[in-house]
Amino acid sequence: MNKLFSFMLLALTLVACKPTGESHKSALEQELEQIGLQNVAEQIPGIEVYMVYATPYNFMGRVLYTGLDEAYLVPEAVEKLRKANELLRQRRLDLHLVVYDAARPRSIQQQMWKVVENTELQDFVANPNKSGGGPHNYGVAVDVTLVDCTGHPIPMGSEYDYFGDRSRVDLEDQLIATGEINQRELLNRQLLRDIMTEAGWLVEPSEWWHFNAMLLTEASERLEVIK
Repeated sequence: MNKLFSFMLLALTLVACKPTGESHKSALEQELEQIGLQNVAEQIPGIEVYMVYATPYNFMGRVLYTGLDEAYLVPEAVEKLRKANELLRQRRLDLHLVVYDAARPRSIQQQMWKVVENTELQDFVANPNKSGGGPHNYGVAVDVTLVDCTGHPIPMGSEYDYFGDRSRVDLEDQLIATGEINQRELLNRQLLRDIMTEAGWLVEPSEWWHFNAMLLTEASERLEVIK
């Protein structure tokens, strides 16, 4: 079994046993709530949360989130995610949404950007020096996928955070034609996109897992960046 999937299953089990309550929230999580963000798992029953950057199993190869192992979003985004979750349950009772990332402090974004700046990978990481940061830094972006009833992610043609053409939504016709992704993987992507866009989310062309609740220009005008 893939190490990431095994770790994810363990993490989900641990989350189910995790104590709840204000006293168990970190200083960062309390700060996010003070500026108006909401805990996704507390607001949306049945949704799964596995914060990839709170583990070493990510493209940086180390834990980036300390004191943040819950997904937080602005209330408007939470409502859109709730709607997407409901739409999925109406269409596929055997599948669940899992959140890999949500609100992200800009200080973490800067660490990520430092690694990819001036490389061919920089298209996959928002520049934190523009518009105050990327959509994750305002709590209006979410990284999600679909898992089956055993907790395994269904095939999407690439792993989460795969920085290459197979992650791109805008190249899917080409990817099918060259055999880099197959029809089943395309249909799975389309299912995820269908429920998310019907719920009001915007597609990120470079990443099949990434969706925005609003345009970055709107977020930067209306919301406070998470530092």
